[in-house]
Amino acid sequence: MAQTLAAAAHSELIIKKSRFIGCVQPMADRASAQAVVDGLRREHPGAAHVCWALLAGGQSAAVDDGEPSGTAGRPMLDVLRHQDLEGVLATVVRYFGGVKLGAGGLVRAYTDCVAQALLLADKITLQRQHTLRCQVPYALEGLLRREITAAGAELLAVEHGSLVALQWRLPETAASAMVVRLNDAGQGRIAWCEPA
Repeated sequence: MAQTLAAAAHSELIIKKSRFIGCVQPMADRASAQAVVDGLRREHPGAAHVCWALLAGGQSAAVDDGEPSGTAGRPMLDVLRHQDLEGVLATVVRYFGGVKLGAGGLVRAYTDCVAQALLLADKITLQRQHTLRCQVPYALEGLLRREITAAGAELLAVEHGSLVALQWRLPETAASAMVVRLNDAGQGRIAWCEPA
């Protein structure tokens, strides 16, 4: 089952006088990743390279940033894939130390930097979420809100009209049981409770 990271984790390696500063962090999309990379370029103006890899909902990226093709971004991406991660950005800032590492040395340096950061990272399992919606009389709004809270669901929207319409999100594995429980508890007074 795919995992993501709870927070950013960092690593640093010195290999033949080159300094590699790594970071792995949760990331939603490519635009956000590019903003982080741009920030790293501003933060490290003397760095020779800012290489990165992203796995985020089909928005994968592997960027060598001037290193020989296939020696930085792709190996970093492979580390993320090997650990079955999703929604994760890996970045490595390299300060060149004057000694060339060769293609194999670069691949090892970039993969080791990402792998060491991942050793320090807290991983969390991704759960597929399901959105439900329900319309109830005002008298049942409290019951429905208590059920939503008890299920650990996230309340997304509430609209007050002739009935109260609520929309919430919870893990997919708990959704069908909650619909049955709510329809039973409402004893026919719930206008509808179904997937959104």
